[in-house]
Amino acid sequence: MILRRSWACVSAVVLGLGVWSSPPAEARASRRQHIDVSAGSLTDAIAELAREAQVSIGTEGGLPQVHTSRVHGAMTIGEALRRLLAGTGYIARQVGETAWRIERVPVTVAPPVANLPPPEATPVPILVTATKQPLDLLSLPAAVSVAQLTDSQKHDPGSASATISSQLEGLALTSLGAGRNRMFLRGIADSAFSGESQSTVAVVLDESRLTYSAPDPDIRLVDIERVEVLKGPQGSLYGTGALGGIYRLVAHQVDLNDASLTLSGGGSAVMHGDVGYEGAAVANLPLIRGTAGLRVVGYQSKEPGWIDTGARKDSNSTHVSGLRVMASLVPASGWRLDLTGFGQWLGAKDSGYVYTAGSYSRPDQIAEPHDNDLRHLAGRLSGGFGNIDAMLAVAMTWHDVNDLLDATIGAESLGLSGPQTLLNERTFRVWDNDLRLRGRLGSLNWLAGLSHLEARQELVATLEGASDQLIADDDQRLSHDTAAYFNLTLPVTSTLSLDGGARLFASSVRETRLVASERVTRGQHKTGMTPSLAVAWQPNASRLIYLRYGSAFRQGGSDITDNGTIETLKGDELASIEAGWRERLPGGGHLELSAWYTRWEDVQSDVLDASGLIETTNAGVARIIGVEGSAGIVLAPGWRIDAGANYTSALLTRSALGYEVHDRHLPVVPEYTVRGAVRHDFAIGTADAWVRASLRYIGPSRMSFDTELDRQMGKLLESTLEVHAALGPWDLGLQAQNLFADKNNTFAFGNPFRYRTMPQYTPQRPLTVSLMMSRSF
Repeated sequence: MILRRSWACVSAVVLGLGVWSSPPAEARASRRQHIDVSAGSLTDAIAELAREAQVSIGTEGGLPQVHTSRVHGAMTIGEALRRLLAGTGYIARQVGETAWRIERVPVTVAPPVANLPPPEATPVPILVTATKQPLDLLSLPAAVSVAQLTDSQKHDPGSASATISSQLEGLALTSLGAGRNRMFLRGIADSAFSGESQSTVAVVLDESRLTYSAPDPDIRLVDIERVEVLKGPQGSLYGTGALGGIYRLVAHQVDLNDASLTLSGGGSAVMHGDVGYEGAAVANLPLIRGTAGLRVVGYQSKEPGWIDTGARKDSNSTHVSGLRVMASLVPASGWRLDLTGFGQWLGAKDSGYVYTAGSYSRPDQIAEPHDNDLRHLAGRLSGGFGNIDAMLAVAMTWHDVNDLLDATIGAESLGLSGPQTLLNERTFRVWDNDLRLRGRLGSLNWLAGLSHLEARQELVATLEGASDQLIADDDQRLSHDTAAYFNLTLPVTSTLSLDGGARLFASSVRETRLVASERVTRGQHKTGMTPSLAVAWQPNASRLIYLRYGSAFRQGGSDITDNGTIETLKGDELASIEAGWRERLPGGGHLELSAWYTRWEDVQSDVLDASGLIETTNAGVARIIGVEGSAGIVLAPGWRIDAGANYTSALLTRSALGYEVHDRHLPVVPEYTVRGAVRHDFAIGTADAWVRASLRYIGPSRMSFDTELDRQMGKLLESTLEVHAALGPWDLGLQAQNLFADKNNTFAFGNPFRYRTMPQYTPQRPLTVSLMMSRSF
């Protein structure tokens, strides 16, 4: 946003989640309005204020690299700027009806000439920080989507990963159930089954990795500011396993100046199902104004069930509770220490699949509960030395995932007479460390860092009968990844720039498995480099065209062969080239179009073996070709449409599976998706209100390479209607989902033991109506 010796003007842009209807300019400039600017760097805070207030803010030279506290409450734009700039050596002067200029203090400025027009306003940069440095989305030569959440979504414990996937192209989830799903990006999908292989998408909270090999923990979006999704291989920044990309949650930070409290609550009802409830609280408390503070977020919900299992009605209800505590301290000018403790506990009483298409019931069977419990501690120290920004992040995550499966049918080959249940107990531990510096050397922007990650995982599968039990699988794995990485951006001309980076890594994995009642250990070590390179052409302030190459590596695991021996697997190597076009449209709209080609060597895929257990194998070589586009267009004041589409051709071009593959499409990935939404903002008396209707069609997809296991799924329509009203501190939201009561198959898998002998379907959740109310203090 900051340009030397020139104006860098910013104003708001509204993404696909909302639209802004502009009041008169003079009213915007002088009236007191509700301002809520998150704590963060001064540059980011100025950009957020400009976006929120729909004004232009410019400066000459660079702003100091300091952190600001949250600015919150009813005030004029001038008052908000004074709070943000307090103690920085800068002041803001109004130079137009909706334009401000930031200047040093003291400074001699000629009085503005009355007949001079204000600087031309251009949309505010949408800053992306998942790239490990704040970058303007319009100048970032990579496929990135940023989901800015509505107030209703930030207060709703029901908002989670599926909320984001429904609004972005290229993000796919399996539908096994909350806390059980696998996440894939841009067709880089290895398997529908959740085994021991490392995830292709890393889930990140602020600066720290939450997952390495675990399924998506389905973190609820309460008090989350935005979600950033980096699409395609991110090995140059994030290391091993980031084959598909990064799913990053950015939480609201502690406000060191103002106390606040927001309470929310509501309920939901499912046709053919149960009723549920949800509630959340967000409290911010400065302990020493401007120096230390706390932010506490808590939420709880019961999500109603709709599957009847024998006499058990609505058996698949889910309970979620979460607690996030953040403490912040400014130990010295320009430095900030942030500490986070976070936990989420998710429990589903039963699974959600059936045996008849379009049904919401199944015969009586043993309940299949699921638990997904995550605890996370993180610390982040950020500041600067002169013109160099520094950040150190350290985090530890404890993640436990447990599933109980009905094993009365199909588990006989495991060797236990009269099997009843199989208990899968999986534990994951991730220790993540990252030290990075960034700065500027002449016209060259640079980023350099060191990282070390240690991931431990253990699976114990216990088969239980009426009077006996058997350890069916026992797998322990320890992974290390140590790396140095860098990224450089060099302007070649005023419109053309080069961006390049690489990660030099040393990765190892040591795995111990129970084979024929004996423990066998295998290890692998790999050193290498995963580079990235991009060319960006920005012919004007509203258009970007880029070409990018990216790569990533995933360490190999192991497989127990048919003859009972353990086999070491090759690691995946993936490279992708993409071309993209991103443009801002007048009035706050946007247009994006991208296409990519990916080659994936030695694909590691989790497969379902004849016993009903999940193993991993090298499936062969795959190629992925795709194209996607999205647009947001302001039709008229108060009216906006958003649309997007995606087509992906993901094929296994060379098989190493040892059997004939009839359908070479990679599993889970829909062949295409299409979405569209229209939103209207209006006023009801003194209340601001909006209504939004959206549709999304998900094309066909499949389950497995194995002809005996393959099932078709997808071809389903998602529909949502939302109504929202805000009156002062009160917010009210009403939402209806699956308006047409569709029952199509979202996922063709539920129980691994019964899968070979009977079809399985996961129907869409029936028509669901939910009401949410919140009050801010």
